[in-house]
Amino acid sequence: MLTVDHLYKSFHTGGVQYDVLKDVSFTVDESEFVAVMGPSGSGKTTLLNCISCFIPYEKGEIRLDDTLLANLDEEAMAEVRNKKLGFVFQDFMLLDGLTIFENVCVPKVITQAPYRPMEQKVSKLLKLFGIDSIANKYPVEISGGQKQRTAVARALMNDPLILLADEPTGNLDSKSRDTVIEAFIEAKNTLGATIFMVTHDTFSASYCDRVLVMKDGTIFTELVRTGTRQQFFDELLHVLKELEGNPDEAIAI
Repeated sequence: MLTVDHLYKSFHTGGVQYDVLKDVSFTVDESEFVAVMGPSGSGKTTLLNCISCFIPYEKGEIRLDDTLLANLDEEAMAEVRNKKLGFVFQDFMLLDGLTIFENVCVPKVITQAPYRPMEQKVSKLLKLFGIDSIANKYPVEISGGQKQRTAVARALMNDPLILLADEPTGNLDSKSRDTVIEAFIEAKNTLGATIFMVTHDTFSASYCDRVLVMKDGTIFTELVRTGTRQQFFDELLHVLKELEGNPDEAIAI
């Protein structure tokens, strides 16, 4: 599905080179829910931006199915972003002047898809994520959790190969966070969605199949969930506290 192979990325500021990603390699399989965690500055968001091709990288390869993303021109990459990648951001990115129903329609409207199948798809997703009752409301009228579930539904409208989520629970309280993670799990189990999530939230990550832990631009370790969610949560906490070097500094729980 997604293959990242020997990826390097650096930034230059004031004549100084800062190496942000250093020989990063991993794969994400179809219908897998994978999280990336690590301290601030470890390269998590840069990695996500490289996968999205929002920023260039110096060396390495990123493949989505059989497509080598670096070989695409801007027009082809825009088509990949719209049809093969789904995006969920921390700040929702909903359009305030559109209803929830209309917000979810946006990816299909961009491609000028026929209305009737679009309407049926939106209705199905709203019901799947438990937000069909707010279809005619506007973003200002609903909760943060409902906004993020709307964003997840919108991201799935074009049946992307992979859903890229950048701190999707970062602005939410615990109750709203839970409903968003439930939406991801529902998308994985019901729709076969593949999800790649950057997060600081250990609780959210404990629902994933695997967690890649980054440190200083490299994959520090990879944890695979083999037992219960609680056991995986405890394992993640142990590794992250060890990584931080200070058990008293809370990684988001």
